[in-house]
Amino acid sequence: MDALERYVHEHSAPEEELLHELDRETNLRAVAPRMLSGHIQGRMLEMIVRMIRPRRVLEIGTFTGYSALSMAAGLDDEARLDTIEVDDELEEFTRSWFDRSPHGRKIRLHIGSALDIAPRLGEVYDLVFIDGDKREYPDYYRMLMGDNGGKALVHGGSVMIADNILWSGKVVQPVAHGDRHTQALIEFNRMVVEDPRVENVIVPLRDGLNLIRVKSN
Repeated sequence: MDALERYVHEHSAPEEELLHELDRETNLRAVAPRMLSGHIQGRMLEMIVRMIRPRRVLEIGTFTGYSALSMAAGLDDEARLDTIEVDDELEEFTRSWFDRSPHGRKIRLHIGSALDIAPRLGEVYDLVFIDGDKREYPDYYRMLMGDNGGKALVHGGSVMIADNILWSGKVVQPVAHGDRHTQALIEFNRMVVEDPRVENVIVPLRDGLNLIRVKSN
């Protein structure tokens, strides 16, 4: 951690002890621990939740649960967060942290493909955090907006936040023919900025966040 990053951490609300422990255990036990949201992004997600006060939240890509717990901390008691993780090997570990948190009761964990599960939940979401398989980002967007022939899972005024949208700068570099992750992220960013139904801004925090708001009719 360099001096500026340390300053940001020291002058932001401190990380909750349970989340600090989850961060440490994820780094010890999980493959690709850098996928965890971490202190500053987690606090930002919690802050956004507190500001917009969503009743229903959808997260695509749970990993070990750090971002879900961060968002749940900002939710009102009666609000609910559906989080979907495709890797069933993470389920037991992740549920154990939800069980330890006073905010875990606001979270419903689903295991499987978000493209299959989300439409079956029968919800329309006020906030969506997209952090799943990067190759599926365009499909997530079409699903959420109802462009695949199904019911839209968001409404006018809903906010979507897509993580890893800059992909370590690869989105502005020549793309290898077989690099489906970068190709999909470039397509996703193009779809969003060209869609008149939404407004957006890319925030270069960590690996980039695309903040998207669905316009009201």
